[in-house]
Amino acid sequence: MNTRTGTDVDAAGVAKTFSKLGYKVRLFNDQTVDEMKRQFMAVAAEDHSQNASFVCALLSHGDEGGIYGTDGFEKIENLTKCIKGNNCRSLVGKPKLFFIQACRGTELDNGVETDAVQAQTSERIPVEADYMYAYSAAPGYYSWRNTSNGSWFIQSLCETLNKFSGQLELMQLMTRVNHKVAFNFESASNLPGFDAKKQIPCVVSMLTKDFYFPE
Repeated sequence: MNTRTGTDVDAAGVAKTFSKLGYKVRLFNDQTVDEMKRQFMAVAAEDHSQNASFVCALLSHGDEGGIYGTDGFEKIENLTKCIKGNNCRSLVGKPKLFFIQACRGTELDNGVETDAVQAQTSERIPVEADYMYAYSAAPGYYSWRNTSNGSWFIQSLCETLNKFSGQLELMQLMTRVNHKVAFNFESASNLPGFDAKKQIPCVVSMLTKDFYFPE
């Protein structure tokens, strides 16, 4: 597949932003599918008892339901299943956040003109609990990336986290990311059919509690 020019800018922005938020950042480039699986298995084998959450950013080519390594396609669920509650006990009950910059199809968004709980305890929780997947685009849609500035989604994510971390809850942060991508960006391309297109990120949350990044 074609070189993802600008993704290094995204990777550097993510690393800087989450380092600033107190995360121990590890960066892996040009991974095969098996290498990605091994990285997740290594995370699952670690002791996370002193960690409050886990964050993973995936920056690659993609299609609906999955992402590409350097040698092929893999479903997101096959990568993440090893850190679910029944496999990685030390992350049980802790937020596991995924930020996925990748296409989810080839459909282009033409846009449309517009006028301006109380805490409960339980002995068991679902193995799928406390996950959040923030996709750069809605299902089926193309995800845009600027060759100089990086992708619209990662630019907006890093800017929003740098500005509002510690002030706003995660879902409020992601709503602002959605707004920034939706209203501040529009494609400019000489390729037929690729000009003046829009994009909207998509958040899927199974979180069971409010989540705040540190200031």
